[in-house]
Amino acid sequence: MIETKQYDYDAIVVGSGISGSWAAKELTERGLKVLVLERGKPLQAGSGYLGEHAPNWKLPYQGKPPRQLYEEDYPVQSKVWHSFNEASRQFWNNDRENPYAMDEGKPFLWARADVVGGRSLIWGRQTYRFSEQDFKANATDGYGIPWPVDYKDIEPWYSYVEKFVGINGKKEGLPQLPDSEFQKPMPWFELEKTIQARLKAKAPDVTLTNGRVAVLTEDLPGRKACHYCGPCYRGCSTGSYFSSQSSTLPAAEATGNMTLKANAVVERLEYDTESGKISQVHVIDAITKKRETYSAKIFFLCASTVGSTQILLNSVSEEFPNGLANSSGTLGHYMMDHTLGLSGVGVFLDNMDSYYHGNRPTGLYIPRFRNLHGQDDDADFLRGYGYQTATIRMDWMTGINTKGFGASLKESLRKPGPWVFALAGFTECLPRESNRMYLSKDKVDRYGIPQVVFDFEWSDNEVNLRRDAQKNADRLLKAAGAVINLSGEDGMSLPGEGIHEMGTARMGDDPKQSVLNAYNQAHDVANLFVTDGSFMTSSSCVNPSLTYMAFTARACDYAAEQIEQGLL
Repeated sequence: MIETKQYDYDAIVVGSGISGSWAAKELTERGLKVLVLERGKPLQAGSGYLGEHAPNWKLPYQGKPPRQLYEEDYPVQSKVWHSFNEASRQFWNNDRENPYAMDEGKPFLWARADVVGGRSLIWGRQTYRFSEQDFKANATDGYGIPWPVDYKDIEPWYSYVEKFVGINGKKEGLPQLPDSEFQKPMPWFELEKTIQARLKAKAPDVTLTNGRVAVLTEDLPGRKACHYCGPCYRGCSTGSYFSSQSSTLPAAEATGNMTLKANAVVERLEYDTESGKISQVHVIDAITKKRETYSAKIFFLCASTVGSTQILLNSVSEEFPNGLANSSGTLGHYMMDHTLGLSGVGVFLDNMDSYYHGNRPTGLYIPRFRNLHGQDDDADFLRGYGYQTATIRMDWMTGINTKGFGASLKESLRKPGPWVFALAGFTECLPRESNRMYLSKDKVDRYGIPQVVFDFEWSDNEVNLRRDAQKNADRLLKAAGAVINLSGEDGMSLPGEGIHEMGTARMGDDPKQSVLNAYNQAHDVANLFVTDGSFMTSSSCVNPSLTYMAFTARACDYAAEQIEQGLL
């Protein structure tokens, strides 16, 4: 039977960040008319990056933080990452205008952007594939449910998105960190080469390699190779780093099939009992508060792990009283984030006659080396971690309190100081039902939408992983030849501080235990797809954005085929 219903669009995509922009690109390139709804403000690529190369003297108060403003309007955003400051504040969410219900006893830091392009403008750009071991981890140790896909299912989609994104790195042939489609790697400092040689000799169980980063070292159409200017988090008008603004949204726009609406706050999705599908989306204009609805054949939620799940939980009906597509009861549960923090810092006096040129937008990386072949005998934890590194040359600020006077003091401050090599451990988080987000019963935002509440705690496994990362950082820095070895940060990072929140609408083969199937399609609602971090079934210890992109492209291919066959 041929469906004769008229729709406003073929597809509606909620969110314009990393996942949403990929959905827009893929669906429009398949010929679908697509509406992209973004709750953030409009932003013009390039010319809208007001602080990109602004010197401090051009910024209010010389770029110094206005403390009262931050305390009142940005109490969360100003804490979550170093890239929030007066040069980039335009990209970030105003916490006073858009609050969530913070439990001071169990704080969760929810980092949010508030512009077209979302967090793709301010992410760290570290891009790593999940491995076969990562996709099998739940089935192997029994935490969480098995992934409904394995590495071979996703491998071609990793390659597909990597060629478009542009990732520089070095092939290592490691099973725990599969190689990507690489552009030429970024150069190393001489000290890093010295450290690599020493680790090969004294700590052969680890590999020191390039940080794999979505920053071009070779031109791609419409984008230029990185010129190492430095302040990536302020925006990149050359498109050297991957963002929605520089890459996927322009590709979707070029098809003539995309309509993008900014300041469009999605309140809920409406379920139609007769068809068993979503019939329309309810949207509130962030400026006028006017309400509108739009219909489509398919709906892609890409509003972020928390944002998409908030929409689903708020989309209640007689059929789904606990949230849309939530017959399993798992919606909002099994939330994950990566722990992070300095595991160790070493001071080095090697290669003092070499310096660096420009500002390389990545450090090096030490992939996971623990529990690779089953459980290590000395490990009191499951799974593992990797280290992201930073290599820094001390400058005059290090000696700011040095005793002295006159020309001799000034001359000494002109000379660069020792090197610092830091190891920051990113550790895996196990999926646990008790880690969740839900909607407040008595607090609403300025649009009348229930606020998000978090209930999240680290388990003993995450605590033990952090301790082991600190212990091994000490071992590796000694092997590397540090003359001074400083211990890393004690304690745990706050939940959410890793800005890698995942889970809450996990995929799985069993509809009784999961929200989505292997193609990111809701078990309960055939025309609903969720492809941001909420679909994740486990977290690995690597940055997850590349996996979101690959799964999004794969889900769009599946959805487009379903439409072409008249099944959606």
